[in-house]
Amino acid sequence: MPDTRGASGNTPETHVIDFRAAEQLLAARDPRGAVKLLDAVIAAHPENTAARLLRARAFFAAAQLRPAELEFTVVLEREPDNAYAHFALARTYERQGRDDQARRHFRLAAALDPRPDFVRAARFDPPAGPES
Repeated sequence: MPDTRGASGNTPETHVIDFRAAEQLLAARDPRGAVKLLDAVIAAHPENTAARLLRARAFFAAAQLRPAELEFTVVLEREPDNAYAHFALARTYERQGRDDQARRHFRLAAALDPRPDFVRAARFDPPAGPES
Protein backbone atom coordinates (compact mmCIF):
# COMPACT_ATOMS: atom_id res chain seq x y z
CA MET A 1 0.00 0.00 0.00
CA PRO A 2 1.48 3.40 -0.93
CA ASP A 3 2.34 5.86 1.81
CA THR A 4 -0.19 8.74 1.59
CA ARG A 5 1.45 10.82 4.29
CA GLY A 6 2.96 14.16 3.32
CA ALA A 7 6.34 15.50 4.35
CA SER A 8 4.91 16.38 7.76
CA GLY A 9 3.72 12.80 8.31
CA ASN A 10 0.07 13.83 8.17
CA THR A 11 -2.50 11.64 6.47
CA PRO A 12 -5.56 12.86 4.56
CA GLU A 13 -7.61 11.95 7.63
CA THR A 14 -5.36 14.11 9.79
CA HIS A 15 -5.99 17.04 7.45
CA VAL A 16 -9.75 16.66 7.88
CA ILE A 17 -9.28 16.56 11.65
CA ASP A 18 -7.04 19.65 11.48
CA PHE A 19 -9.63 21.47 9.36
CA ARG A 20 -12.39 20.69 11.88
CA ALA A 21 -10.12 21.65 14.78
CA ALA A 22 -9.32 24.94 13.02
CA GLU A 23 -13.06 25.65 12.74
CA GLN A 24 -13.37 25.08 16.49
CA LEU A 25 -10.36 27.28 17.26
CA LEU A 26 -11.78 30.10 15.17
CA ALA A 27 -15.15 29.75 16.94
CA ALA A 28 -13.27 29.84 20.27
CA ARG A 29 -11.54 33.08 19.21
CA ASP A 30 -8.11 31.58 18.59
CA PRO A 31 -7.56 32.61 14.97
CA ARG A 32 -3.78 32.26 15.14
CA GLY A 33 -4.12 28.66 16.26
CA ALA A 34 -6.53 28.06 13.40
CA VAL A 35 -4.06 29.53 10.90
CA LYS A 36 -1.31 27.21 12.14
CA LEU A 37 -3.47 24.14 11.58
CA LEU A 38 -4.69 25.35 8.21
CA ASP A 39 -1.19 26.10 6.92
CA ALA A 40 -0.42 22.36 6.92
CA VAL A 41 -3.78 21.48 5.36
CA ILE A 42 -3.31 24.01 2.56
CA ALA A 43 0.32 22.99 2.00
CA ALA A 44 -0.90 19.44 1.40
CA HIS A 45 -4.07 20.47 -0.48
CA PRO A 46 -3.56 23.90 -2.09
CA GLU A 47 -6.69 23.38 -4.21
CA ASN A 48 -8.92 23.15 -1.10
CA THR A 49 -10.99 26.30 -1.36
CA ALA A 50 -12.87 25.65 1.90
CA ALA A 51 -9.59 25.55 3.81
CA ARG A 52 -8.46 28.76 2.13
CA LEU A 53 -11.74 30.49 3.00
CA LEU A 54 -11.42 29.37 6.62
CA ARG A 55 -7.80 30.56 6.73
CA ALA A 56 -8.86 33.92 5.25
CA ARG A 57 -11.47 34.26 8.00
CA ALA A 58 -8.84 33.39 10.61
CA PHE A 59 -6.41 35.96 9.20
CA PHE A 60 -9.19 38.56 9.29
CA ALA A 61 -10.07 37.69 12.88
CA ALA A 62 -6.38 38.02 13.81
CA ALA A 63 -6.29 41.46 12.11
CA GLN A 64 -3.79 40.15 9.54
CA LEU A 65 -5.53 42.04 6.79
CA ARG A 66 -3.09 41.64 3.91
CA PRO A 67 -2.97 37.82 4.19
CA ALA A 68 -6.77 37.80 4.59
CA GLU A 69 -7.13 39.88 1.44
CA LEU A 70 -4.86 37.53 -0.51
CA GLU A 71 -6.74 34.42 0.62
CA PHE A 72 -10.18 35.91 -0.08
CA THR A 73 -8.89 36.88 -3.54
CA VAL A 74 -7.75 33.30 -4.22
CA VAL A 75 -11.18 32.03 -3.18
CA LEU A 76 -12.88 34.51 -5.52
CA GLU A 77 -10.61 33.57 -8.42
CA ARG A 78 -11.87 30.01 -8.00
CA GLU A 79 -15.44 30.84 -7.02
CA PRO A 80 -16.37 34.28 -8.41
CA ASP A 81 -19.99 33.76 -7.34
CA ASN A 82 -19.13 33.22 -3.66
CA ALA A 83 -21.18 35.98 -2.04
CA TYR A 84 -19.70 35.42 1.41
CA ALA A 85 -16.14 35.77 0.08
CA HIS A 86 -17.09 39.05 -1.62
CA PHE A 87 -18.63 40.28 1.62
CA ALA A 88 -15.63 39.26 3.72
CA LEU A 89 -13.18 40.78 1.23
CA ALA A 90 -15.22 43.98 1.38
CA ARG A 91 -14.95 43.98 5.19
CA THR A 92 -11.21 43.50 4.81
CA TYR A 93 -10.95 46.46 2.45
CA GLU A 94 -13.17 48.49 4.77
CA ARG A 95 -10.83 47.87 7.71
CA GLN A 96 -7.93 49.00 5.52
CA GLY A 97 -9.74 52.24 4.64
CA ARG A 98 -10.16 51.21 0.99
CA ASP A 99 -13.79 52.26 0.77
CA ASP A 100 -14.23 52.21 -3.02
CA GLN A 101 -12.98 48.63 -3.28
CA ALA A 102 -15.08 47.67 -0.26
CA ARG A 103 -18.24 49.16 -1.78
CA ARG A 104 -17.71 47.22 -5.02
CA HIS A 105 -17.46 43.88 -3.20
CA PHE A 106 -20.33 44.68 -0.81
CA ARG A 107 -22.49 45.31 -3.87
CA LEU A 108 -21.36 42.12 -5.57
CA ALA A 109 -22.17 40.17 -2.41
CA ALA A 110 -25.64 41.72 -2.22
CA ALA A 111 -26.29 41.08 -5.91
CA LEU A 112 -25.27 37.43 -5.55
CA ASP A 113 -27.14 36.87 -2.28
CA PRO A 114 -29.65 39.51 -1.14
CA ARG A 115 -29.27 38.66 2.56
CA PRO A 116 -30.28 41.67 4.65
CA ASP A 117 -26.76 42.13 6.09
CA PHE A 118 -25.22 42.05 2.61
CA VAL A 119 -27.78 44.53 1.24
CA ARG A 120 -27.37 46.83 4.23
CA ALA A 121 -23.57 46.82 3.85
CA ALA A 122 -23.89 47.58 0.12
CA ARG A 123 -25.58 50.89 0.97
CA PHE A 124 -27.34 51.16 -2.34
CA ASP A 125 -28.33 54.79 -2.71
CA PRO A 126 -31.98 55.43 -3.50
CA PRO A 127 -32.48 56.89 -6.95
CA ALA A 128 -32.34 60.66 -7.01
CA GLY A 129 -35.74 62.12 -7.63
CA PRO A 130 -36.91 65.62 -8.38
CA GLU A 131 -36.53 67.96 -5.47
CA SER A 132 -39.74 69.18 -3.84
